[in-house]
Amino acid sequence: MSNIPLHLLKDRTDFGLHLKHFKKGDPVEMDPRVLEAHRDDHYIFFVIEQGSGSLMIDFNEVQLSGGMLYYILPTQVHQRIRNEHTDGWFIGVDTSLIPPQCRNVFEGQLLLQEPYTFNDNQLRQCKSLLSLLLEKYNEDDADPFYATTIHALLKSFLTIAAGYYNGYLGTNLKVSRPAQLTSQFKSLLVAELRSNKSPADYASMLNVSEAYLSEALKKITGFPVSYWIQQEVTMEAKRLLYYSQLTVKEIAHSLGFTDHSYFSRLFRKVTGTSAIAFREQYRK
Repeated sequence: MSNIPLHLLKDRTDFGLHLKHFKKGDPVEMDPRVLEAHRDDHYIFFVIEQGSGSLMIDFNEVQLSGGMLYYILPTQVHQRIRNEHTDGWFIGVDTSLIPPQCRNVFEGQLLLQEPYTFNDNQLRQCKSLLSLLLEKYNEDDADPFYATTIHALLKSFLTIAAGYYNGYLGTNLKVSRPAQLTSQFKSLLVAELRSNKSPADYASMLNVSEAYLSEALKKITGFPVSYWIQQEVTMEAKRLLYYSQLTVKEIAHSLGFTDHSYFSRLFRKVTGTSAIAFREQYRK
């Protein structure tokens, strides 16, 4: 492929929600657009009831088993979950439907998110809520309260899921200023990476000093602004090296580097290997 495909939720639904329940033995999705590595412009949540499966996301294989909750953020590169031996739920949600407090939890970690393991009561509650949501989702959408009902039930699931992760991560929904800045910086970084690589630019967009932004990020993550910019540039480059046919020079230019030699030196500095060597190693 020349670049990494982006799947749009509006191509599946005009309602901002795509919901389905899958079971062991269901026909396997054979659409190559789904099977190949891709990004989504929306959140995806998985609730695994029983069985086991796995998911490759940004070069990490995530193992999922019965009684687990997991989510994928917009733009993270992944392949279809291998769920032939699982029962569970798939929930695709437009980002605009995710309450801001929930986004603070889901997007608050600069590192890859971890699966959350339910206790028996939590799994029972989630299954009941999702079953009701699916039942209402499949009803007649001519009902004037259809959208209100669906969105209320969806919001209940999202806030419950965020609550689980909030407690799991030891965070607090009364977000501190450093934590709030970290979340805002992460969102900006994804959106602005190709055009802005200067810590000062991000500080300016967030209306804080560069020193304060770095101090906030260090407090929450242990690393300054420059580190995370380099990490995001490198991760995006890895995605393009592995999943696309673009040359190193083309990748450098697509990431906003006018000097592809500088990009190559940065990649080697961060990863310890050249871009070409990385592509050859991972495509063996």
